[in-house]
Amino acid sequence: MSAPEYTFGFIGLGLIGGSIAKAIRKAHPDARITAYNPSRASLDEAVADGVVNTSVSSIDDSFRSCHWIFLCAPVGSNTDNLPLVAAHMAQDAILTDIGSVKSSIHDAVVREGLGAHFIGGHPMAGSERTKYRNSRADLLENAYYILAPEPEVPDYEVSALRQLVRDMRAIPLVLSTELHDYATGAVSHVPHVISATLVNLVRECDSKDEIMKTIAAGGFRDITRISSSSPVMWQQICLANRGNIVRLLDHYLADLAHNRNIIAEGDEDAIYQLFDSARRYRDSMNSEQSGPILPSFAIHIDIPDRPGVIAEIVDLLAKEDINIKNIGIVHNREYASGVMRLELNTAKRMREAAELLSAHGFDVRE
Repeated sequence: MSAPEYTFGFIGLGLIGGSIAKAIRKAHPDARITAYNPSRASLDEAVADGVVNTSVSSIDDSFRSCHWIFLCAPVGSNTDNLPLVAAHMAQDAILTDIGSVKSSIHDAVVREGLGAHFIGGHPMAGSERTKYRNSRADLLENAYYILAPEPEVPDYEVSALRQLVRDMRAIPLVLSTELHDYATGAVSHVPHVISATLVNLVRECDSKDEIMKTIAAGGFRDITRISSSSPVMWQQICLANRGNIVRLLDHYLADLAHNRNIIAEGDEDAIYQLFDSARRYRDSMNSEQSGPILPSFAIHIDIPDRPGVIAEIVDLLAKEDINIKNIGIVHNREYASGVMRLELNTAKRMREAAELLSAHGFDVRE
C-alpha cells in the first residue's frame, strides 16, 4: 500500500470495529486511525489503548483524510450513515462495512451512487459479548472475511483490501451479495433464531421451581451460548435478511417435522441416520476456523478433592504464558471426580494446555 492507504476511518467502534482497528494497529503500527462512536467511553478507551489516533464526536471532515472507511455500526445504522459519510469522504476513498447482511447496504450504495467506492465486508467472527472493551486483535485470526465488491470498484482496490484482511490474519473470500446473504442465513442467522427459540422453550415449559434452568448443563449452554448476543443487532439482521431466513426456516421446519415423526413412530434406523449423518458432516468441518458462532476451545480436567489443586492448575498454565479465557467447575457430576472446564482462546493453546496438564498427571479430555 502507498502511504495514503494506511489511513483508516471507523464509524462505530464496538466489538468487531474495535477488533479490526486493533488488528490493523498490530499489523501496521504507523497507521492513522480516525474513529467516531456514539458512546464516548469506547473512543476514550481506544485512544488510551493507542489504537485510535483521532476521535471525533460526529461524522465530519476528519474522515476526508481516510482512504479506507469501515462502517461498523449495526446493519440498519450503516445504511443510515452512508449519505453522511459520503459528504465527508475523499474522492478516491473506499467504503467497506462489517454487516452480516449485504443486500440492504448494496441497495443503499446504489441509491447513493457510491458503487465505485464500496466493497461489502463481513468478518465471520464474533462473540456473545459486545462493546469495544471486549474487542481484541486476534478475534479475526483464521476467520473467513467475506468481501462483496461492487462491480465498479477497481480490481486493485479489491486486491488491496484482500491483502489488508490477510494482514489481520483473517482469510479473505470474495462472494456475490446474493450468495453471501443466503449462506450466512443458513450458518448464522437461522441458528440464532433456533437458539433463541430453544431458550424460550425451556423458559416457557419450566416448572415453578425452575428445575430445567437449574440442571441446564454443558450441552444446552453450548448450543444456546449465542442467545446472549445483542437483541438489537439480531432484530436488524432478521429484518434485513428476512427473505432468506424465512426460506431456510421453512426448510428447517419441514426437516423438524420429519424428525418429529420418525421419533413418534419409533423408527430406529431413521433416528440413527439422523444423528449419524449430522455427526459425520459436523466432524468434517474445520473446527480451528472462527465463524459467526465462535468456536469454543475447551478442555475438561478431573480434579481431586484436595486443597490448592485449582491454583496448581492455573499456576502451571501461567508459567507457560497460556492465558485462560474462561474457567468453571461442572456442578452436575457426569464423572466420579470434580470436573474443571477451561476455555482457551485458540485450538493451539487448547492443545498446549492439554499436553502440559497431562504431563503433570491430570486426566484431561476435550
